Amino acid sequence: MLSDRKILITGLTGQIARPMARHLAHDNEVWGVARYTRDGSREEAEAIGVIPHTADLAAGDLGDLPDDFTHLVHFAAWQGPGTDYDRAIRTNAEATGLLMAHCRNAEAALIASTCSVYAPDPDPLHAFAETDPLGDAHAGHSPTYSISKIAQEAVARTMARHLGLPTTIARINASYGPGGGLPAYHLDSVVAGETVHLRAPAPSPYSPIHQDDLDAQVAPMLEAAAVPATVVNWGGDETVTAEDWCSYFGSLTGREPVIAHHNMPGTQAGSACTNDRRLAVTGPCSVTWRDGMSALVGQRHPGL
Repeated sequence: MLSDRKILITGLTGQIARPMARHLAHDNEVWGVARYTRDGSREEAEAIGVIPHTADLAAGDLGDLPDDFTHLVHFAAWQGPGTDYDRAIRTNAEATGLLMAHCRNAEAALIASTCSVYAPDPDPLHAFAETDPLGDAHAGHSPTYSISKIAQEAVARTMARHLGLPTTIARINASYGPGGGLPAYHLDSVVAGETVHLRAPAPSPYSPIHQDDLDAQVAPMLEAAAVPATVVNWGGDETVTAEDWCSYFGSLTGREPVIAHHNMPGTQAGSACTNDRRLAVTGPCSVTWRDGMSALVGQRHPGL
């Protein structure tokens, strides 16, 4: 467990980083970097015990951000439609290098990547290992995401060696919690009677991991940082298909899930990952998928 440290966390307005920052702020001095353009966003950061600092990571404008952080936790990322690879690489890859250079004196850095960096496998049930080939996952919502995150990993690995900065690159799978995540959005669709859109062919396996486990595992992930960088999948201990969790949501809510599978050439139906390396770093998860997702129903739809 981290305590009495000075931690910089990015992506504070995002699904994972905000609750994680609140968790870390119980026993540490936590600074949160964001643009804070929305009214009240700085006050929201302060309310969870975080010191807000305005910066534009993509532009490399960190303002008067201190450089004496003991730990860097980098979750900020850009996903968007279209094929502006320059913007995606500048925001996801170049910004990572500039941030690591600023925090060169830190004890450890945790760089959040994604299982979308893996090249699609012909076997829809394949569980990706850290040594599997990388490639374009052809994410429909953000065509530039995979390539820019692969570029981010290359930058992070280079900076770890160049700066001597111990680094962990964590490839996140299907994270979820009250604040969102793929299972949460599927739950919302089931409750609303809307179609859940999945990629063909079925089934669509994932390795979902609950926010509580992400929070509990951030400290050992930082402790595992090394030069050269440690690369580890950050998913849960159970492989679950999106079809199965949608069916479970249906049983909990009394709604019949409507699922449509779409042919998207060059993509993977799901992205389950192996957990051997993560288990060696963090130990087992504490939240089973059924417990986490049943709690999710009450958290996002308390009236049901």
